[in-house]
Amino acid sequence: MSIGVDIVRGQAIQMIGNSAHINRLNIMTDSRKPVEKGLFVPLVGDHFNGHQFLNQAIEHGAVAAIWMEREPVPEDLPEDFPLFFVRDSLSALQSMAKSYLNQICPKIIAVTGSNGKTTTKDMLYGILHQSFKTYKTQGNYNNHLGVPITVLSMPQDTEVLVVEMGMNHFGELTSLSQMVKPDIAIITNIGESHIEYLGSREGIAKAKLEIVNGLKKRGTLILDGDEPLLSNIQTYAFQIVRCGFGNQNNWRITDVVESVSGSQFSLNKQEEHYHVPVLGRHNVKNAVLSVTAARILGMDMERIREGLEQLKLTKLRFEKVSGIHGSVLINDCYNASPTSMKASLETLKTLPGFNRRVAVLGDMYELGSNEEDLHKSVADVLNAPLTHLVTIGSKGAWIADGIREKGDDQKIEVRSFATKNEAEPYLASLLNDQTVMLFKASRLLELEKLSSKFVVK
Repeated sequence: MSIGVDIVRGQAIQMIGNSAHINRLNIMTDSRKPVEKGLFVPLVGDHFNGHQFLNQAIEHGAVAAIWMEREPVPEDLPEDFPLFFVRDSLSALQSMAKSYLNQICPKIIAVTGSNGKTTTKDMLYGILHQSFKTYKTQGNYNNHLGVPITVLSMPQDTEVLVVEMGMNHFGELTSLSQMVKPDIAIITNIGESHIEYLGSREGIAKAKLEIVNGLKKRGTLILDGDEPLLSNIQTYAFQIVRCGFGNQNNWRITDVVESVSGSQFSLNKQEEHYHVPVLGRHNVKNAVLSVTAARILGMDMERIREGLEQLKLTKLRFEKVSGIHGSVLINDCYNASPTSMKASLETLKTLPGFNRRVAVLGDMYELGSNEEDLHKSVADVLNAPLTHLVTIGSKGAWIADGIREKGDDQKIEVRSFATKNEAEPYLASLLNDQTVMLFKASRLLELEKLSSKFVVK
């Protein structure tokens, strides 16, 4: 993406240097990464100040910079290097994003939810790019900094922009939604992620619903219609479309058939079948949320099916890989909450063709004062045909405690380990051509480093 200097000047208090040589610039916030014709935006945090790295930014391609007026100008700054003075560099970045959106005017889909944001974003892109010039959030750039960077990275010919929006406090989604003003907003589900900051699942639902605070008039909210906390929304300002398995949904998922290669399903009992090469009923719902958005934008069902068939998801989201000794490994290591962990376990139980189903589960974070009970609640779905439970970490051990308290540990072999290294020999002994092994925990635990030990090289 390149951005016109006129957008920058619109946010400037004053300017020094000569900008006559500047035509269009590429946003850079990281002084370490080379950028051609970069506009350096130095950000300030609790433990860093990007203004200190202007010379490094110049070495890596910056030809101009935003500059907060309270920061001293380096004495060795080249005389012809332009600085655009602003009160706050983050606010300037966000304002530039708004201005750029007004220039390009794409259709905007904003995606939030406790789980499944990235998967749904990837599904939307996989479908929509069949018919539209589509750009999506890269990586996990989904916060107050990442969203404007996403917008400013969008090519000028973008027709549809898919923006992932994360949050962990009240007010954050309001700010993000009002920044981009989506045409379509999607809430994938309500789980327990960030309950430490939001107090309860009711609080999480309230915070997620902030995504409508920037939704365009006559826009559309697409949501998980099976979630009771999202069932009583009353509005005349925008359309609501509910997707899920229950009869109350506008798009009801039926006839789900799962296999190691993915899931087949129908909608509203229609004869047409859809196939998505992703495991899990929860991912079927994510696919339907995406299909609904594509239909609203006018895509025909044949192109939508083609997009679903060719999906490529971000790694570590229920990613199936070949393990040693003919085993199958499922990497779902990117993050975890009790809700997403239970959903992954339910999928593990449905996969046909395996005599040994092993769940490798670890610590979950940001669950607040009730974290022990929330870990133990995972035991509600730890039953046959699962054969083995292996927990990693001190919090993960609570999951094992939960199954023992239920008395189900006689039906499932349960082992707990403090570290990944301690668990490795035992897990290796379980792998053969009749084994499917799921790895899931919060990101901090980095369970993919353990699962990688068993991948066919």
